[in-house]
Amino acid sequence: MTDRPRLAGVRAVLASAALGAVASLGHAPVSWPAFTLIGLAAGIFLILRSMSPLQAGWRAWGLAAGYFGVTLSWLVEPFFVDAARHGWMAPFALFFMAAGLALLWGGAVALAHRISAPSLRWLSVAFALTGAEVIRGWIFTGFPWGSPGHVWIDTPYAQLAAYIGASGLGALTFLMAALLAQIAVPGQFARVRLLLAALGAVSAVGGFVAGQALENEPLPDDRDVTLRLVQPNAPQHLKWHRDHAYDFVRRQIDLTAATPSPGQPRPDLVIWPETAVPTLLDWTDDLRPAMAEAAQGAPVLFGVQRGDAMQYYNSLALIGPDGAVQASYDKHHLVPFGEYIPLGDWLDEFGISAFAARAGNGYSAGPGARLMDTGVAGNVLPLICYEAIFPRDIRAAPRRADWILHATNDAWFGDYSMPFQHLAQARFRAIEFGLPVIRVANTGISAVIDARGQLRDALALGRAGFLDASLPGAAPPTPYSRHGDLPLTVLITVALFGLLARRVTKAR
Repeated sequence: MTDRPRLAGVRAVLASAALGAVASLGHAPVSWPAFTLIGLAAGIFLILRSMSPLQAGWRAWGLAAGYFGVTLSWLVEPFFVDAARHGWMAPFALFFMAAGLALLWGGAVALAHRISAPSLRWLSVAFALTGAEVIRGWIFTGFPWGSPGHVWIDTPYAQLAAYIGASGLGALTFLMAALLAQIAVPGQFARVRLLLAALGAVSAVGGFVAGQALENEPLPDDRDVTLRLVQPNAPQHLKWHRDHAYDFVRRQIDLTAATPSPGQPRPDLVIWPETAVPTLLDWTDDLRPAMAEAAQGAPVLFGVQRGDAMQYYNSLALIGPDGAVQASYDKHHLVPFGEYIPLGDWLDEFGISAFAARAGNGYSAGPGARLMDTGVAGNVLPLICYEAIFPRDIRAAPRRADWILHATNDAWFGDYSMPFQHLAQARFRAIEFGLPVIRVANTGISAVIDARGQLRDALALGRAGFLDASLPGAAPPTPYSRHGDLPLTVLITVALFGLLARRVTKAR
């Protein structure tokens, strides 16, 4: 390859990365979904102009690297909690995460370019990108953060997730972007362009109208249950500091005991966020009575670490009016390298215990999704932090809950994009399963989300306080709650094999 073609190839990859950055602007807090559609369409246009699978793969890699690099920019924040020790790692962590995830898009598109006929390449690229996103949600325990489908949360299109999930909305986004790209490809007949434009317009309008209809369907009445959401707003660099940690516990006790607004009843259930108590559950014998007294007869559900021999768990515990522990839940979907080291227990078999969770070096995973009986508030499905981004963890529950609790500590990740993106995903879980989601966060955003994914009320980011609210009613089970992503996975697999078969048949 001469220097000029090589330079042109590098420029195309850089241009693709810039378009990926534009596409990321659909995510919170910017929340301009049209930019996601435009950025992806322009990036796919460059892919469709590629002369080889390798060239297409590199351009798709650039598109994804720009997209994930901006969408996941919050990943640098934990390294600045102790900047003197860990700050230097931040840019490397973001680069390698974005570049690694981009390999899925690049590899999928290179394969799609090879197996499909030029006239149908736009379809194969859309299907391939969707398949890459499905894989991203599962490989290495999964990381489906920042799906293109998430950008539609504040539009009527979000309601379609009750049928196809956020991943299905991502598939529609790729298809629409690829359709726009194909319309712009030169050398087509005018009637083909017109047909494609009409198809896109009908799909967009039809989806909008269907989403509005779903959004306007009535929901059941709120339950006669008052919840108190407690948001202590403990900065991460002070949350576990020996001179400040119990000041934040005292703040939560005071917020629990606070008098309700005039006309508002006392809460029936008080909820504190993830790791609200900076010690082990077994060491809270003197603290739990004070918490129960502050709640004045209401149970308290709070985040705490739990120990069992040499294993430790990120947990939620429910205490009754006497301060005794009535139930607990252990987080089962842990963050790789954040809460545990993959293969750490396996290495312990060879005498290397520094990474072994069973030796107390990291969290151990709980047994799986489970319901917790809160008494007056019914059965709740607890999710701790990262677990709320996985619809499959909700489908894994033994039976349908009355509501979902999302307890989290987003203080690790700053106050720009991550808390807003995390909230958007919790709202999608409500739509997908037709269940209200109660979100309690250390620094915010604590929120009451109804079964249509709408925010009933919320505590602003970076504010200490409490929120008293009624528990919204649950909608009937949704199609997505029954089938999950299985129909989409089957569709993508069949479509790609169909394109391959067509190409082979034509070649013969």
